[in-house]
Amino acid sequence: MSAARTSIYGKERMKVMKTRSRRMDVLKKKSTPYLYLFPTIVLMLLLLVVPIIMVIGYSFFDNVIVNKEPAFVGLKNYISIVNDATFWVAVKNTLIFVGGSVVAHLILGMAFSMLLNTRYLGNKTKGIFRVLYVLPWMFTGSVIAILWKMMLNPNGIMNFLLEVLHISSNHIEWLGSRQTALFAVTFINIWSGYPFYMISILAGLQGISTDLYEASALDGANSVQQFIRITIPQLKPILISLIMLDFVWTIQQFALIWMTTGGGPINATETLSTYIYKQGFSKYQYSMASASACIVLVVCTIIAIFYVRHQKARD
Repeated sequence: MSAARTSIYGKERMKVMKTRSRRMDVLKKKSTPYLYLFPTIVLMLLLLVVPIIMVIGYSFFDNVIVNKEPAFVGLKNYISIVNDATFWVAVKNTLIFVGGSVVAHLILGMAFSMLLNTRYLGNKTKGIFRVLYVLPWMFTGSVIAILWKMMLNPNGIMNFLLEVLHISSNHIEWLGSRQTALFAVTFINIWSGYPFYMISILAGLQGISTDLYEASALDGANSVQQFIRITIPQLKPILISLIMLDFVWTIQQFALIWMTTGGGPINATETLSTYIYKQGFSKYQYSMASASACIVLVVCTIIAIFYVRHQKARD
């Protein structure tokens, strides 16, 4: 009897050990991806989540960092920001800068992608144009700023070309005049950003089945009707994603504006990004800068929510 009991006990113990081993294997398989993600998660927490929480907290206190014991002031910093005339100038300039850039990016990106997708150009010609068109996307913001600052100098090549073509004999200060500075900076941003649209839309165009165009041609549709009824609906998910991403990226554009005009002359190119920088690192009003940054964060978060919902609906 004792031997039989020992045998039964041993079998039950083996079953328990096998069950535990299987559970450990399943747990190990499920936890392995998270172990690989763990370093990235830690970095995101330290470099992204924690700073955002700190900035949000700073926006509700008296001038932090400068004051050793900052006092809680609630929404006072936000009220001061809203009552600041320069802030509304920055908002207006940001809307012009972002709106002009996004619309021009969309139009240029669509035009160049349609050109590169046409069957009337050879493969070698398309390859050459693709390299030329994508060049602006390869440069960093600092290189683009320095390059265009030299070209738009009163004695630069742009004024030289205008003089040679007898369009204007005056040495225009493109970045130094309040009438032209904002449009010049917007033009530079358009030039540097349209390749992203071009590449993305080109990929979308190449994914549209040619059967749709052939069937519509048999029904008597012309090129304009094909573009409106086939191309645009097929590209709609890509276009919405591009517009949302471009809006968030452009509203945060800082390096280009700061290195070309610094927000001047006389706040002519002052945007929310340069306004926040000046509040924090020129005037040492860190709480005001934090409040301004929180306002931009809210706007970008709203756009990000729409982007995520659109992606889920698309999936």
